[in-house]
Amino acid sequence: MESLQALVDLITLEQIDTCLFRGQNYKTPWGRVYGGQVLGQALHAAYRTVPEDRIAHSLHGYFVLTGDISKPIIYQVETIRDGGSFTTRRVTASQNGKAIFVLAASFQLIQPGLNHQPQKPEAEHPDEVKTDMEQAEVVKDFAPSLYKKIKSRAQDAIIFKPIDMFSFDNSIPGNPQRKVWMKTTETLDLPLPMHHQLLAFASDYDLLITALYPHQTSVNLNKLFLASLDHAMWFHRAVDLNDWLLYVINSPNASNSRGLGYGSIFNQQGELVATVMQEGLMRKME
Repeated sequence: MESLQALVDLITLEQIDTCLFRGQNYKTPWGRVYGGQVLGQALHAAYRTVPEDRIAHSLHGYFVLTGDISKPIIYQVETIRDGGSFTTRRVTASQNGKAIFVLAASFQLIQPGLNHQPQKPEAEHPDEVKTDMEQAEVVKDFAPSLYKKIKSRAQDAIIFKPIDMFSFDNSIPGNPQRKVWMKTTETLDLPLPMHHQLLAFASDYDLLITALYPHQTSVNLNKLFLASLDHAMWFHRAVDLNDWLLYVINSPNASNSRGLGYGSIFNQQGELVATVMQEGLMRKME
């Protein structure tokens, strides 16, 4: 991804019919469609069919099949309900006539109500933290395969700054928690729906990897197959990716070849703007 505008253009779908859209793919080095891309595009498709006064408050998606980056994705939106305060949509993303991803999303009028949230955790200021790409340079000489994997995720749309430096000591279990600062590389005047779509794109970052940290003493990461199975998000308050957001990721469980990631996203003012959960496949390969 060569720029933030390129990411916005990628998420912005071509309309084929009233509730039918077509999207192109981010050409990932690993050869599969990036889950965050499908999340952002599916949410964009749903947003295109709801009234402008409705804002997304939750989405729940299932990754059904691996996406082919060489072929466009077709998004079919179903109008489930248009109520007085809430609007519900279902989106099916397809390639070759088969569903690769399904999404249910709910939208709501902005309304006053009760308000509480957890306190934002303490964290180093983003100016004091290196980007993931800068941190990768530490392993360039003694772990070239890991270096190559990290660098393959490089893009110029969203900056990620992990506060917890990469751990290279496989003799002790890792901590199933990460804190990551993130923001867009540029400042663009974008509407709130696009910030939601960009956040959906970014929310897929390292959720599943965090579930591997407690097992680094017993698992060869090169012999694991990882794939997202489902993804849920709740948008609590207005979000602006032009400013730094703190992504606090925990993994409360791993079992039956699956790992669970749980993320809380705070702005610099300490407001909880979104919550994310994802379960993924973590299968040992013989």
